[in-house]
Amino acid sequence: MPSWLPAIDYPPPQEGYWHPVTSTLNWCEEDYYATIYSAEIVNTLTNLLFMYLAFKGIVSCVKYGHDDIFLVTFVGYLIVGTGSFLFHATLKSDPMQLVDELSMIYTTCLMCYATFSYSKSRLFALTLAISLVSLAIFITLYYHYLQDPAFHQNAYAVLTAIVVFRSIYVMEFSLRSSLRKEAEEYESQNKKPMTAGKENILRADNRRDQKILKMMWWMIASGLSIFLGGFAIWNLDNEYCSTLRSWRRQVGLPWGVLLEGHGWW
Repeated sequence: MPSWLPAIDYPPPQEGYWHPVTSTLNWCEEDYYATIYSAEIVNTLTNLLFMYLAFKGIVSCVKYGHDDIFLVTFVGYLIVGTGSFLFHATLKSDPMQLVDELSMIYTTCLMCYATFSYSKSRLFALTLAISLVSLAIFITLYYHYLQDPAFHQNAYAVLTAIVVFRSIYVMEFSLRSSLRKEAEEYESQNKKPMTAGKENILRADNRRDQKILKMMWWMIASGLSIFLGGFAIWNLDNEYCSTLRSWRRQVGLPWGVLLEGHGWW
């Protein structure tokens, strides 16, 4: 640690207000070293950003009148952030860990509904909703019985991958292809070539829509990069925990916070 950077020594871990730890998971961050009221202070406080973004999304949905499914999804994100905040503050398995982990499943199921019900019939949407509710209930009951975090992590990973690939499919094979067909459909319906004025309007609309699609691709790429980057850091945090704890104590606070891998995740 450079001598010109101010730092203080890490306090030792201690028993906290919520002691004992009953969760099936305990991350690399040392327990109750900063305050007796939060078992993992960094993992707890980083959820505030998650909760802020969820609240901002809720406000945006209300302000601009977006579909209710997006409002419900952002409420789900808020519950995920709140559950994670409470879980990492207490490290209690019941109900804090279940609220943290199962809310991730429920919110991703909502995202599945939003992506797969796009431009589908009401009957299909209803069948999909019943199927996803049944899946969420099954995951909840089986995870509560199994008490194995690996089952939750695998279920969440599969659901997330399904949402991502379905979103890409909708963008490329539904939205983009519909842009290419507009001119053909106009000429087929009107039995004559498109007028210059109509063609200019269509071109302007297409340029706008192509710009939106590029923005959507950028959002997917950046979102996946952040997600996978955080996941990689989280795994390094698990694999090299003893080394990271040693480094944190060498550099001291506040710089050691940067080595809290699960906080970045």
